[in-house]
Amino acid sequence: MPVITLTTDFGTADAYVGVMKGVILRFAPHVTLVDISHEVPPQDVPTAAFLIYQAELFFPADTVHVVVVDPGVGSERRALAVRTSTGMFVAPDNGVLTHVLTHSTDYAAYSLTRPEYWLPNPSATFHGRDIFAPVAARLAGGMPISRLGEPIDDPIYLPIPTPEFRAPDVIVAHVLHIDRFGNLILDIQAEQLPAAPMFELAGCRIRGLRRTYTEGVPGELIAYIGSTRQHIEVALPGGHAARHIGAQVGTPVYIRSDPMSEA
Repeated sequence: MPVITLTTDFGTADAYVGVMKGVILRFAPHVTLVDISHEVPPQDVPTAAFLIYQAELFFPADTVHVVVVDPGVGSERRALAVRTSTGMFVAPDNGVLTHVLTHSTDYAAYSLTRPEYWLPNPSATFHGRDIFAPVAARLAGGMPISRLGEPIDDPIYLPIPTPEFRAPDVIVAHVLHIDRFGNLILDIQAEQLPAAPMFELAGCRIRGLRRTYTEGVPGELIAYIGSTRQHIEVALPGGHAARHIGAQVGTPVYIRSDPMSEA
C-alpha cells in the first residue's frame, strides 16, 4: 500500500493532525499513514527540515512526505510538490525541504497552482488540511506530479551551516541540530574528519571518537558517529550536552588532528 508520512508542528492536543488524516483517507482510503513527528517546536522550520532529512531514506521510494511547518500560511509563499530519487514531498516553499534538496542529485519541483486538486474554498490558515493533504492523497493514488501545477527551479533554501575547511589541519564544524536528549548533531560527516580527530567547543576538548555512550567517562563529553547519515554527534552520557555547555544550533566546533596521537 502507498505510504504517506506527516511531519508538523501541530502537536496532538488539537484536532489538526486527525483532520488532515481524515482528508487524506477520503481521497486515498488504502494508504498507510506514518507520523514522523508532530512535536516540532511551533514555526521552527529548520528543525522540521532536519527531521524529514533524518527520516526520508528509511521509507519506500514512492512514499509521499507531507511537511507542514508553515508560519507564512495564507501569504504569497508558494506551496510545493517535489519528486526526488527517495520520494515525493508536499510542503510550503519556506526552506523546509532544504536538506532534502541539498542532498538530492536530481529533483523536479512544482508549484501547486491547480486548485481543482485541493478542497473547495481553502482556508487561509489551514493549508495542511485544504491543500497539502488532498494533494498528497492524489500523489499516493498515482497522479503524475506534473499535473499539480507549474514547474519551478528556484525553491527556497535555508541558510544552514556547513563545515569550513580553513586549513589542511583545521576544520570548523557547527551544531546542526539538538535532539531531545541534548545530543549535538554536527554538520560534518565521518568521512570528512581528519585522522585521530580532536574536537573543541565551548571551552571543552574531546579526543577521538567513541562507539557507544557507555564508552564515555561520566560527566565528560564524547564524540561519536551518530545514526543520521554518518553525522558526527557530541553527547554527555547520562546528561544533556547542550545545557551542560550552553550550546545551540550554530555553535562552532573546531576540529583538528590530535597531536597527542602522534606522540
